[in-house]
Amino acid sequence: MSNACFPRKHFRPYSQPFTGLGVEFDPLGLQPGRTGITLHETGFLPANADWNFTGVFSPFWRLHYNWNRGHSIKSGEQQVELTPEYIVLTPPHTLIHLGGDNPVAHLWLHFNFIHQMHPDTPVPIQLPVRDTELCLMRDLRELVVAARDHQPTTAICRNSLALLQVVLARPDLRWHVPPPDRLLRVRVHIEGHLADNLAAPVLARLAGMSEAGLRRAFRRHFATSPALFVTQVRVRDAARRLATTDETIDGIAEQTGFPNRAYFSRVFKQVVGEAPARFRHKHRA
Repeated sequence: MSNACFPRKHFRPYSQPFTGLGVEFDPLGLQPGRTGITLHETGFLPANADWNFTGVFSPFWRLHYNWNRGHSIKSGEQQVELTPEYIVLTPPHTLIHLGGDNPVAHLWLHFNFIHQMHPDTPVPIQLPVRDTELCLMRDLRELVVAARDHQPTTAICRNSLALLQVVLARPDLRWHVPPPDRLLRVRVHIEGHLADNLAAPVLARLAGMSEAGLRRAFRRHFATSPALFVTQVRVRDAARRLATTDETIDGIAEQTGFPNRAYFSRVFKQVVGEAPARFRHKHRA
């Protein structure tokens, strides 16, 4: 069985966590429950081939596990192979490149978690698979295959959350102190006002902090500067618009806060590795 056997198209998951090939649960933006986890999608392909996607930049976590060798994930200078010996995690707002042509058995989960990974953690994150996790993943594989028309079931949801709780509770994962409410308020403002002035003085006033304090807080909690964080969120939204809408590139640049198309194209290519027009041509749903 290959991807072609599934009736729905594979939408490139930039802003939305749904691939069109998995079992869909909660959309982005929902508050997590007691576990701190929001489950978006669980999927399994018994022969996932042509897994080649560059410049994937998403606001959600990804968990990947392959029962066979043949795929890899790269972020920055670090590239890891997906093998039966490891679970691989990629945190949100991480630019990754997915590669692999061999048809292999592939399980994935898309989710959000209230805690941030420690900034010193190498990404992608490789975790030696344990027996409990392997049993849960085998059960998930069977449940997803049995799901009629990819309809979500309570069993898939509960087993997915159980797997995520076991994985995220591992003592070999390092977590950062959760960001304070005023920093979360700034993040929500950025995501909802991309076309506005989001310079550091504006964000600092919103947070009730000095500019220097805001920069330190962003470095501590988001592992980046306010300016780079804003750029990443703008590029992410632009990628979604390029892949899923008929908006012009000039219009997308304006809607996502870039002063003109030339500057937008230059920044987009720096982050994603492709010019906006080429990106749209390759990834248009």
